[in-house]
Amino acid sequence: MAEDIGTGGGAGAIGGDMGAGAFTDRMKGAGEAMQASGQKMAEGGSQVTLKMLEQAETNTCEAFAAMRSAASAKDLGDVMRIQTEFLREQGNRSMSQAREIGEMIVQFGRDAVGAVRPKQD
Repeated sequence: MAEDIGTGGGAGAIGGDMGAGAFTDRMKGAGEAMQASGQKMAEGGSQVTLKMLEQAETNTCEAFAAMRSAASAKDLGDVMRIQTEFLREQGNRSMSQAREIGEMIVQFGRDAVGAVRPKQD
């Protein structure tokens, strides 16, 4: 049974004909790449969270501005116009914000994957 494992300089079946030192170096490199990828993902997650908080703040300010306008409206027609305008603007804002978050997520995904891929010469 021991004959089936291979003679890869201590690396056994996992390393094939690779020496133990080379196998260890490759594993170390893979570990470092995974660590770099994890770091990129953590940084990207923080950036997305901060962007979402910024967007929530903007949305809240816009909602309060619309409520102030509605509270000072002269008649029901004004209130309806203010609400309609707010809802239209909020819909546009939501689409833009979702697109922005999506682009950020895609970019930090690329950065994280790029940290794992070997450098091309």
